[in-house]
Amino acid sequence: MAAILLQTADWLFVVDNMGLLLGGTAVTVALTVASILLGFAIGFPAGAIEVYGSDRARRLVEQVGVVLRGTPLLVIIMILYFGLSVSSSAFVTATIALGLRSAAYQSQIFRGALQSVDDGQLEAARAVAMSRFEAIRHVVVPQALRRSVPGFQNEFTIVLKDTSIAIVIGIGELLTTGQNLYEGGQSTAALEIFLAVSLVYFVLTFATNRSLDRLSDYYAVPEGTT
Repeated sequence: MAAILLQTADWLFVVDNMGLLLGGTAVTVALTVASILLGFAIGFPAGAIEVYGSDRARRLVEQVGVVLRGTPLLVIIMILYFGLSVSSSAFVTATIALGLRSAAYQSQIFRGALQSVDDGQLEAARAVAMSRFEAIRHVVVPQALRRSVPGFQNEFTIVLKDTSIAIVIGIGELLTTGQNLYEGGQSTAALEIFLAVSLVYFVLTFATNRSLDRLSDYYAVPEGTT
């Protein structure tokens, strides 16, 4: 086994083509960030509706969320790209698919964070002449966002790894680049290529988790605050 892992020629092939893998990594990072931002733009309002919305709006958001969370991401991508043809761009389609799926999970993160803020703070804000909207915006939301960082960290990591599913519609992200490199190259370096791909995913995940750990510690709600 060790002899297989240490085939110099195959590792040199990987090193020589590292630029291509880094290009795929850049696409993976861009897809992750775009999808997370879209998920946040939809997920946070959805979470707020589940807490503060009317019964009808709450039920609608809950039902849509259940459908998105219960449908495999691969199926969502295939429906949007081949079934509905929402965009001729594979990147845009993958962003929408990942963003919608992430929104369904982020809505639950933010719903829980909003509900974790004590109702007494909302009542106190109303007592000093704030409107309900102003109280939610200026008192509840800032605390909820801080409390949501740990859950958001986990979701970011999941989306990062889920970008690999975009291989089915030919986006040149990291996994697709690795596969193309193996299939198109005059090399038997399949193991080495995909070990390198795995290492890049690990580095991205590790760096993201460490960065968000620091953010979570910085914005943590002090003990005793409700």
